[in-house]
Amino acid sequence: MSNRREFMMQVSLGGGVVLAGNAMAQAAMVAETDPQAAALGYKADASKVDKAKFPKFATGQVCTNCALYQGKATDAAAGCPLFAGKRVAGKGWCSAYAKKA
Repeated sequence: MSNRREFMMQVSLGGGVVLAGNAMAQAAMVAETDPQAAALGYKADASKVDKAKFPKFATGQVCTNCALYQGKATDAAAGCPLFAGKRVAGKGWCSAYAKKA
């Protein structure tokens, strides 16, 4: 009887992990036209940042080396606390950029 209970608990927990993983994998990308993104000057490709409008931008600043980026440096996209529930491009940039320590 306890084997059946253990099995059901494992199935329940395993299903929850799979669902959580799918939700993370399917998070939408932030659009440059999103109001929050536009306010921060977000660009999915840092090479397209308007340097006249954002003079603090420097070549080499990208989301993957920002302290706010919630992924690995090798991830093409990951979460950012500034855009809850959405992912930013690893090669992107916004005016809230803060160099990772």
